[in-house]
Amino acid sequence: MGDRNRAPILVEVIDEPVGPEPHGSRSDFLERAVVGGAALVAGGLLVSGLPRLAASAPSPEQDVATLNFALLLEGLQAQFYAEALDRAGLSGELRQFAQTVGEHERLHLEFLRKTLGDDVRPLPSYDLGNSVTSPAKFRVAAAALEEIGVAAYNGQATNMTPATLAQAARIVSVEARHASWARGLAGQDPAPRASDPAIGEQEARAALRRRGVVS
Repeated sequence: MGDRNRAPILVEVIDEPVGPEPHGSRSDFLERAVVGGAALVAGGLLVSGLPRLAASAPSPEQDVATLNFALLLEGLQAQFYAEALDRAGLSGELRQFAQTVGEHERLHLEFLRKTLGDDVRPLPSYDLGNSVTSPAKFRVAAAALEEIGVAAYNGQATNMTPATLAQAARIVSVEARHASWARGLAGQDPAPRASDPAIGEQEARAALRRRGVVS
């Protein structure tokens, strides 16, 4: 795939570190850790080229835009785990996690492509920087990426028609399990709150421009 199809990625720790948090709060993290139109940052991942989602009432057209947005998120996650298995030197539970979740993300991609049919958009290839070069970097990046994925799905709930929302709910519930597992592996509280945030597009854009890692 040529350079035109490679999206730059910034990789930097954006979730709270293992152990006591030296500064900031959970709301600070949520303000930083978002997914939206121009970029996506997740534990050091900044992905350019995500589509703008219109702020309009649910419709079949809006469903297509939202599901293609989800496809980009799943594509990033699938590539992240595939490269981590090749490059990060994972073993034990970390490797099991990457294998299990990577397969889930691959199946999510298949599901979204089938649902979109002729409306599916091509996926870019991502430069993942140093987020997949060691077990320690992988732990933090995976926890943030999965956390952001859940928040991004939640943030698009009101953009979907009921039938499409029901389909997306089948994915986001699994993504939440991924996030919990990833947080545990990173030494973080697997279930730090009673309800999950929903990240809107504009909040995502502002936060994603502020944090990340580039390669």
